[in-house]
Amino acid sequence: MIKNIHESEKDFLDNYDASAFKGAITSVDTVIFTVFDNHLHVLTVKRAEHPFKDQWSLVGGFINIDKDVDIEATAKRKLKEKTGVSAPYLEQFGTIGNKKRDPRGWSVTTVYFALIPCDNIQLEAGKGATDIKWSKITNGKIEDDLAFDHKEILSNCIERLRSKVLYTSLPVNLAPQYFTLGELQKIYETILAKKLDHKAFRRRMLSVNILEETDKMRQEGRRPAHLYQLKKNSATHYFVRSIEGKIGD
Repeated sequence: MIKNIHESEKDFLDNYDASAFKGAITSVDTVIFTVFDNHLHVLTVKRAEHPFKDQWSLVGGFINIDKDVDIEATAKRKLKEKTGVSAPYLEQFGTIGNKKRDPRGWSVTTVYFALIPCDNIQLEAGKGATDIKWSKITNGKIEDDLAFDHKEILSNCIERLRSKVLYTSLPVNLAPQYFTLGELQKIYETILAKKLDHKAFRRRMLSVNILEETDKMRQEGRRPAHLYQLKKNSATHYFVRSIEGKIGD
């Protein structure tokens, strides 16, 4: 019979040597989307150090077990340190791990993404970055090569974002304070990279209690259009059916 040399769990933990097991490199990556000039954009930085020095990448970095209470805290910290951007929310996309994605060794990264307005955001290249920019997305990709496996991560997050937008009011948060329904539809179409039926979109957005019509008007095409605003304290609405589908919510 094998005798347990530790009398209690506390005794076991007090004598546990985590360094006895070789661990993987652990990090986070953030995919921050925005819309302007009728295009979807993603936030990218130019790496200051090897590997992939001077190559563009998504924003990310290593977990600091002394500073970060959880991996979302790591994501927010690295985003702020490298870009000066504070995301109001981050949504976890998933975790990727293998021995090929990082030349330094076996690597695991947890990916977060967000859709945020870029108005009044001052981008600042910070720790670990020599440059920073909003990279325009065309046909599901950007013109620059991306470090590590970030091209694949970006592609998968674009697909997830578009899927989410089809069923939610998330893009309303990118609209200015006052907007026409036509302007809001254009934001949706920019993210989805496809046209939506005007009448169906209008009925869908007005069928839920998130928008408030104002007494303001703006010329849109040949006629003036009502301006709307997001109702105070409105949470993201989840539609029962796709924004492309029939009205029935």
